[in-house]
Amino acid sequence: MTISFELQKIKKIRSFERKRVIFEKDAKRNENKIMSRFPSGLLNTSVSTNHDYLGISTADLVQKGAILTAREISQQPELWMRTYELVREKKTAILDFLRPLLANPALSVMMTGAGSSAYIGNALQGLFQKYGGRPTTTVPTTDLISHPQHYFPAHGELLLISFARSGESPESVAAVNLANEHCKKVYHFIITCNPLGRLAQVNGKPNQSLVFLMPAQANDLSLAMTGSFTSMLLAGLLIARINEIDTLQQQVLKLAGYGQTIISNYRDKLEQTSLVDFDRAVFLGSGPLQAVAKECELKLQELTDGRLICKFDSFLGFRHGPRAVVNQSTLLVYLFSNNDYVYQYERDLVNAISPGKRSVMTIGILESKKEDIDLDLAIIFGGKGSPIDEDFLSVCSALPAQLLGFFKSLHFGLSPDNPSEKGTITRVVEGVTIYPIS
Repeated sequence: MTISFELQKIKKIRSFERKRVIFEKDAKRNENKIMSRFPSGLLNTSVSTNHDYLGISTADLVQKGAILTAREISQQPELWMRTYELVREKKTAILDFLRPLLANPALSVMMTGAGSSAYIGNALQGLFQKYGGRPTTTVPTTDLISHPQHYFPAHGELLLISFARSGESPESVAAVNLANEHCKKVYHFIITCNPLGRLAQVNGKPNQSLVFLMPAQANDLSLAMTGSFTSMLLAGLLIARINEIDTLQQQVLKLAGYGQTIISNYRDKLEQTSLVDFDRAVFLGSGPLQAVAKECELKLQELTDGRLICKFDSFLGFRHGPRAVVNQSTLLVYLFSNNDYVYQYERDLVNAISPGKRSVMTIGILESKKEDIDLDLAIIFGGKGSPIDEDFLSVCSALPAQLLGFFKSLHFGLSPDNPSEKGTITRVVEGVTIYPIS
């Protein structure tokens, strides 16, 4: 059994290495084409070309089983710009597909995915409803396959928007098939990172399906979703605002700059934070940022193989019982909105906790400095000039938790690329049997 297990490990390492070589060739081939379209000097492009990531040499990262995760976290600002260019290039196809659907008063929209991919839908649900003008819900594939009759409308028409990194999880494919069975008429918009996944091969009736393939770099090879999460989230946001896509370039440029600021200016501080002795963490956010808080919770928990217990909530919801979880071993992380109206509620919660603060440390993730709250670490990523649209904050606000999870994983002696020592969690979920509905 031991020999068999070691052989499996060797095969996985070799498979990862083959994928890495393909990955690097594709990234290099596309880098000059994409980057030439943006102002020079915006990003520290050494992230892509130097042989170190997050301040650690490639040799050390390989030895620690961390090279994939480090690279995938580091390249996100660049990936966001590529995502914008790709959505803009596909503008006509996206509009031709969505415009007649969203003009149909009988249409409802449902967003779905599993795990982190489901949280993308959570973050976009309100935004898509706002910009698309159609009733929009979010239901994970893991709920759809067990209770399809609860969610799929028997009457009317449905646009099912599926998010998936691999497109290989049994639930993702089953959800599409169940929608076809239960809905009178269903349209599929699939956003995925893997062109070879089963989800990307879904062929609906003419004019009833569209597959949007993310840039190659979005298809993370490590276990934890990092760039795949933020880039699919950005793609969904841009698609929701597809009518404005030509005017959103400056927003994406600012977003990429924010991401680079977080990585360059706060990497070391988050590494130091990973050395703090805490065994639980709570992430709070409002609106779309609550969904990102949920992703942050998962990221820190899975990168530490469950050694840290994490929770998430909204700022207002945290008052209604969940606040009891905070003790002297708790890390509190606040994901702040840049909307002044929303911030009032967030500030009040922080100040209500501060006088009798029991947590070991508080971190705030915010666009601009605030004088009316007390934080142990303020991660301020905004610069001078007008603030970014609140919609885009959800993309860059996920980065600090990714960095913290990465460094905490190393601190625990784990391998961030595959932190699950007993194989409890895997890159693509295994062991799920899809049963026929009787």
